[in-house]
Amino acid sequence: MLEETDFSVPVPQAREVFTRLRNFLAGRLVGATRDAALLDEVLRCVFCRALTVRGGEAAPDEAGALLGFYRAQLARLKALIPDVFAADAQIGLDAATLLEVDRELRTLDLDDPRCDPIGDAYEVFTAAATRGFEGQFFTPQTAVRMLVDLVDPRPGERVIDPACGAGGFLSHTARRLVARGVPPAEVARSVVGIDKDRYLAGLARAHVGLVTMSPAQVHCGDTLAWQADDGGPLRCDVQGGFDVVLANPPFGAKIVAASTEVQQTFALGYVWRLGPNDRWAPTSRLQRGVSPQVLFVERLLALARPGGRVGLVVPESLISGKSYRHVVQYMFEQADLRAVIGMPEELFKTSGKGGTHTKVCLMLLNRREPAPGSTRPAIFMAEAAWCGKDSRGRSIARDELPEIEARFRQHAAGSPPEASRLGHAVAAEAVRGNVLAPRYYDPKVAAILAGLQHTHELVTVQQLLDDGILAITSGHEVGKLAYGGGDVPFVRTSDLSNWELKLDPKHCVGQEVYESLRAKQDVRAGDILMVRDGTYLIGTCAFITEHDTRIVFQSHLLKLRVCRPELLSPYLLLAALGSEPVRKQIEAKRFTQDIIDSLGDRVGELVLPLPRDPAQRARIAGMVEASIRERVASRERARAACLEVARVD
Repeated sequence: MLEETDFSVPVPQAREVFTRLRNFLAGRLVGATRDAALLDEVLRCVFCRALTVRGGEAAPDEAGALLGFYRAQLARLKALIPDVFAADAQIGLDAATLLEVDRELRTLDLDDPRCDPIGDAYEVFTAAATRGFEGQFFTPQTAVRMLVDLVDPRPGERVIDPACGAGGFLSHTARRLVARGVPPAEVARSVVGIDKDRYLAGLARAHVGLVTMSPAQVHCGDTLAWQADDGGPLRCDVQGGFDVVLANPPFGAKIVAASTEVQQTFALGYVWRLGPNDRWAPTSRLQRGVSPQVLFVERLLALARPGGRVGLVVPESLISGKSYRHVVQYMFEQADLRAVIGMPEELFKTSGKGGTHTKVCLMLLNRREPAPGSTRPAIFMAEAAWCGKDSRGRSIARDELPEIEARFRQHAAGSPPEASRLGHAVAAEAVRGNVLAPRYYDPKVAAILAGLQHTHELVTVQQLLDDGILAITSGHEVGKLAYGGGDVPFVRTSDLSNWELKLDPKHCVGQEVYESLRAKQDVRAGDILMVRDGTYLIGTCAFITEHDTRIVFQSHLLKLRVCRPELLSPYLLLAALGSEPVRKQIEAKRFTQDIIDSLGDRVGELVLPLPRDPAQRARIAGMVEASIRERVASRERARAACLEVARVD
């Protein structure tokens, strides 16, 4: 039964088995070296093996007899689940090869509820060819297990994944329900999937069929247009809505989500404007190039019945970026947000080059039921740094997801755990600016600042801007064609280190480019450059000295200028920006946008801890100034030495 099975623990040997099989078949099988063809052969064998185990039969050990036995099993499967196997499907392996495949499959416990052989095989055989150009990154099983556990499908409930891909969510849901005693045929009727890719829809049918040995309710069609692949409407009963909706919708700004006619049927297909009381409202104008994940949010919520549970995977940018604030408001209007869990960037990596570094979050929502005066539940938020995978897609021991899930259970039971990065409650009213990224609400940051409030003046950058003490501008891009046109340093994020600019920047531009931007950038001694966009360097600063003013700096950098040094020393500001409290805030406020992180306009939210003691402020400023002067002197001596080497008297 489910209560005796720990679904957070994967079956360890499955991936290793399929990795060995892939390498064996790629070198042995004639006429089928493409991964998709190899995968199809292996899956036919997996089904035959599963049917054998569940029927209590013993497969022959002799190669020729085994081949005949597998062919007979496949014939039975064609009649049992015709939606999975075509009438002309055959075992394409020779007897000796099949014997080796069968030996490997016998090491797997296919009835273990944690075992997902199709998911493991799909990950192994398609890792090198993940369909990222279509936004189709398969959902790693570690995320599948966690999201299904969070939504907790129960016997008698209807479940749908309207962007099911290879069927990971459907399969794991089916296994849970079967483990809870639900008859397999009933499970097959209650679990529904839709995908626009015919091949993936077929894999999803196989995924569910392996669990239930019954025809699966998986349809090939366009979920947004609600159109089947034959041009007619999807034959899917949505009356009354679904109890559970699960999905990892395709995401990507360059993907064409829907036709104009289809987009018109979605409220989120229109341009939204910010109106009175900081409320967003749709206009009558359609968006251009609306992202598919935006329309899917509306579709997923519409498929859920009132009170139904929705679990989805979303790019962090969708719930944190300025362009999507109206989408978050729409979520709040349609649902109660129960959990938002930030996942590490390694989650979707399948190899050194395969997969994507896109940072995503897992979300759990409850479709709102009309209830005047009802209060919003607190939102469980967590940020995982480790998910059992490294940046090359390899399994590792470090995995924080089980602890996060355990903390969510405590939260849901009304016994909130001690606040930490791995789980804490955020009141719905405390959500700022429709930003839902969990790291934005890191409780450690609030604790650090609270500990300084008696000894330090806590001033936001925005306060300094409003009071005219500080001014901030950003740089410009010049284009690669301008590189190498002269000797004026073009300062990029990688050229900042240890409060100074590198002696030899990677790129320089010509005097003409410099003159065209000189007045706009207005670089002066005493200015501070700060990295706003990047991956690891956000928040890195450099102090501009009298030797550094002849530069052009790129748009990923901000220029901070103290306009009233009698009120705030630029040297004290530099120290504050590099302090641990500010560094922690920068980590919390940097959000992923496409392939890079950005602090964006949230630099104004940074709280600077400035000592109340004037003597301490002066001492810190003096320490920074002395350090910079010493470094500049050393740097200029090095520069002079290099020039001296080539000097001719």
